[in-house]
Amino acid sequence: MNTTTTTATTRERALPLSVLAVAATTFSVVTTEMLPVGLLTSLSSGLGVSDGTAGLTVTLPGMVAALAALLLPVAVRSADRRTVLCTLTGLLAAANLLSALAPSFGVLLAARVLVGVCIGGVWAIAAGIGIRLVREEAAGRATTVIFSGIAVASVLGVPAGTFLGELAGWRWAFVAMGVFALAAAGLLAAVLPKLPSSEAVRLGAFPGLLRGAPLRAALLVVLLLVTGHFAAYTYVRPVLERVPDLGAGLISGLLLAYGVAGIAGNFVGGAFAARDPRRVLLAISASLAAVVLLMGPAGGSLLASVVLLVAWGLTYGGVSVSAQQWVMAAAPEAREAASALFAGVFNAAIALGALTGGLVADGRGVSDVLWLGGGLAGLALLVVAGAGAGTRKGRSPHSGARPHRRTEKRPENRTENRPEKQDVVSP
Repeated sequence: MNTTTTTATTRERALPLSVLAVAATTFSVVTTEMLPVGLLTSLSSGLGVSDGTAGLTVTLPGMVAALAALLLPVAVRSADRRTVLCTLTGLLAAANLLSALAPSFGVLLAARVLVGVCIGGVWAIAAGIGIRLVREEAAGRATTVIFSGIAVASVLGVPAGTFLGELAGWRWAFVAMGVFALAAAGLLAAVLPKLPSSEAVRLGAFPGLLRGAPLRAALLVVLLLVTGHFAAYTYVRPVLERVPDLGAGLISGLLLAYGVAGIAGNFVGGAFAARDPRRVLLAISASLAAVVLLMGPAGGSLLASVVLLVAWGLTYGGVSVSAQQWVMAAAPEAREAASALFAGVFNAAIALGALTGGLVADGRGVSDVLWLGGGLAGLALLVVAGAGAGTRKGRSPHSGARPHRRTEKRPENRTENRPEKQDVVSP
């Protein structure tokens, strides 16, 4: 292969900057959503509330995001998706700055309501946008990169916010995140191509989609896995504070290691999920149940706690991208509507996990949140296994990983400035 051919191949494989800009946006919303996890102790003491009450800063945005994910695509169904993403990311920056200036816990919760609107709206659009920015053969890789914003948020966002909070106070962590979100909005405006609405998403489309058994199974697995994860992970800092010889500085380092493992899990999970998302989620559910349940008994050992926390990050890192691949495979003819359902269920699960985790933490102690999280992951394992048994004689939910040719007509030489047209989703 000559140099010219090699260069052309490299360019063909490279993802456009627009994909990275959307990934930066998902990083912004996930970091903002999860920032209180690393700041939980200082935030609760600074505003005079309990750890369980402070967990509402994660619960409330998740509840709002679940509604926003369903309603916002309907409200902006004719708007250019580039304009919508830029507007939501700018609003996210403003919500972070309001959080930093909040004089009371009530004002902070009001700011977090705005965060919830941004989270739900961004994910409803960004989750399925990768296929509109690249050629079909690169769609899986683009989706994986966009979802990597979740894992990178764990690596850089939450640990950096935790470190900054310990260094200068929790308010400065929100200031820094506001500045980053503003920069992300500017990057989107600069590099994202025009993305006119490709689907007229209507509320009546959602009940019709939910009649499909594969999509229902995929969403139920998302609900169980994400609820279980956040019931436990929202309170991971208090859990780690009970491990002998584990100081505050080392906890920040462990959260960083968790995030690095999460990035690896995102790309490994994404690579395998492009071929068979259900089998990937089967392995993830089993591993997550085992790891979270073992975190409690291993609390007396520093080494065991470190190993399990890293394994937790590696396992959970593949959940989002694998579940999204399964959802898209189950409804290839209605990607944006299915993505809205996915984002709605995902964020509702975050809220439910943080809420139930807070009730358990305040009522029975933080160690018991691990039993709750591991048990829900075990239930997810049963659902995934049952979905496989139910589709063995028919068309499996992952067999549609490649969309039907009749639902999308792609120009042969489509670029990111020429998005494809998709079918209209009607009630």
